[in-house]
Amino acid sequence: MRKTAVLAAAALAAVGWFSYEIWRMEAATAGSPEVDPAQPVSRRYIALTFDDGPHPVYTPMLLDGLKERGVKASFFLVGDNIDGNEEIVRRMAEEGHLIGNHTSSHVQISKIPMEEAVREIQETNEKLESLTGNAPEYVRPPYGEWSDELGERLRMEPVFWNVDPLDWKVLDAEKVYRHIVKHAEDGSVILLHDSYETTVQAAFKAIDTLEKQGYTFVTADELLVD
Repeated sequence: MRKTAVLAAAALAAVGWFSYEIWRMEAATAGSPEVDPAQPVSRRYIALTFDDGPHPVYTPMLLDGLKERGVKASFFLVGDNIDGNEEIVRRMAEEGHLIGNHTSSHVQISKIPMEEAVREIQETNEKLESLTGNAPEYVRPPYGEWSDELGERLRMEPVFWNVDPLDWKVLDAEKVYRHIVKHAEDGSVILLHDSYETTVQAAFKAIDTLEKQGYTFVTADELLVD
């Protein structure tokens, strides 16, 4: 895959072929997100990303299901939530998931001074490097707010999203699942939060359905194309 911004995939959805694929999949799933397994589908790539963890109960539950399905995901961790959950972070790394930074306190970067924003990210980087042996290369800025200056100062790449089922607000596994399946397309980066059991349930069901539709789940960095 070639290196460029993840959200370039969203722009490609306007191309006719993608439009046709979306129409074809929606037609095949009318009334239900399930797909006819007899229908031929092309291989497509999609990334599940989880913010705000680790959660002491639901993140291990999520990791169990991902391992069972052989799926890798991307986790953007809040520094304050790492404390007391260090073993979960180590497990993420050992099982091959992408681990990124989501600041120390889920702060809105645009509302604090630059030096404080840098410190929010650096402190979490230090925690993650001490636990995994690797400094994160990717950051999920809270509320999607980022600046070129931060990127230059930290030498990190932001990862945004193009599918957001508002799982933290909906708190309904079936609604979250249906939103994911309806809006998924090649190159989608799905924003979820591993702090809710309903999100974990929706993620498992979405994985099972989308794999039948020909999707391969990858980590977010694998969608950064040249």
